[in-house]
Amino acid sequence: MENIKPKVAIIGTGNIGGAIARGLAQGTIIEASDITCSDHSQHLLDKLKAFNAGIEISVDNVKAVREADIVIIAVKPWVVKGVIDEVKTALDYERQIVVSIAAGVTFEQLLSYLARPSGFNRTTPPVFRVIPNTAIEVLSSMTFISACNASKEQTDLILRIFNELGNALLVDERLMMAGTALASSGIAFALRYIRAAIEGGVELGFYPNEAQEIVVHTVKGAVDLLLKNKSNPEQEIDRVTTPGGITIRGLNEMELSGFTSSVIRGLKASR
Repeated sequence: MENIKPKVAIIGTGNIGGAIARGLAQGTIIEASDITCSDHSQHLLDKLKAFNAGIEISVDNVKAVREADIVIIAVKPWVVKGVIDEVKTALDYERQIVVSIAAGVTFEQLLSYLARPSGFNRTTPPVFRVIPNTAIEVLSSMTFISACNASKEQTDLILRIFNELGNALLVDERLMMAGTALASSGIAFALRYIRAAIEGGVELGFYPNEAQEIVVHTVKGAVDLLLKNKSNPEQEIDRVTTPGGITIRGLNEMELSGFTSSVIRGLKASR
């Protein structure tokens, strides 16, 4: 399946569904013309069309999924069952892969929603749970993937697609909610640090736009150090801190205010 160009249907084009569509359209594995997006909101569909005219749009979920090889369900968790009930008799479980983006909707639930009467050749399809973050639209998502009823070839294809949109990690289903906290909600947590640092920069005398540029590039530099050196954060911190220096004083003050414990508590609360 290395050289195939899969056709993808995305049901739901809100923040994550739309981000996936834009990310896929910028990649090399799937052609923009092979992406069909369906939503009840014409406004959201028009925004995708404006982003890339090659993307097909529809307000008809059943029509959208018929020719797809991969069907991505990117709606709110409480809408998943209704969407599946609407489209499942139009799906070909022998050739189509179903991908759910809905956090908290388990394989057990998905398979029960997708189950069809015994008269069909196959009663359940290959199913994947995928949890990306919004950075997927700039090809920089940290995405968690779990597989059920899927072959190695199908799993490799889904991994390959989402690795092109950032970094994808295959995990057991039991880790999906932890992954959501660490990487999906984690985007907001990282941005909240950036916002706080920008506000601090303004207090230190920089204009807001200057402070934002400084903080964003500083955070990018910290990430690049870890990726390039494959080092532990504490190693890089030790390289910056000197005995009696200003950095260690700042770090200690942050810890006195509960910096590390508040991050950990926030992550645990988001599971």
